[in-house]
Amino acid sequence: MNIVCLDMEGVLVPEIWIAFSEASGIPELKRTTRDEPDYDKLMHWRLGILKEHGLGLPEIQRTIAQIDPLPGAKAFLDQLRTMTQVLILSDTFEEFAKPLMKKLGWPTLFCNSLEVAKSGEIIGFRMRVQQSKLTTVKALQSIGYETIASGDSYNDLGMIQASKAGFLFKSTEKIKADHPEIPAYETFEELLAAIQGTL
Repeated sequence: MNIVCLDMEGVLVPEIWIAFSEASGIPELKRTTRDEPDYDKLMHWRLGILKEHGLGLPEIQRTIAQIDPLPGAKAFLDQLRTMTQVLILSDTFEEFAKPLMKKLGWPTLFCNSLEVAKSGEIIGFRMRVQQSKLTTVKALQSIGYETIASGDSYNDLGMIQASKAGFLFKSTEKIKADHPEIPAYETFEELLAAIQGTL
């Protein structure tokens, strides 16, 4: 039995923090897991910037409401789900992802959650498990699934490398150069064909 594990941001939808960086005029918030391999460090740094600027969950959610999936993402996902089971594995948060999942037709998403004060300030975050993408892929394999994984960032490499097949999608030149052994694609048509070839 196969199951495809996809990253969300940068693969199916634009990067939320980049969109919020542009909306808020805070260029530092453009930093993502494409730039910083340590997610815990990245999130603590982001929360510090939000606090410094007096911004919280309501402001971020207003930006997210304006974000649409990447062109072709929903059709790709719909087609893929006719072929096999699909699971979106993301280091984002439930409080961010829900409107985006609606626009993608409610695919299954495993992600994390935020700790939010009554004021709307984000005071912390709860990761589902450490190295959530790799840990989830290994758990799926332990119950009889063969995993096929795709993502664009440093935090996707573990699940890609641990799967029977893995692909970089719309990744950075640096990550592609550092991992020439991982096939890299730029279009949903290419990715769909590559996944189909492994099923």
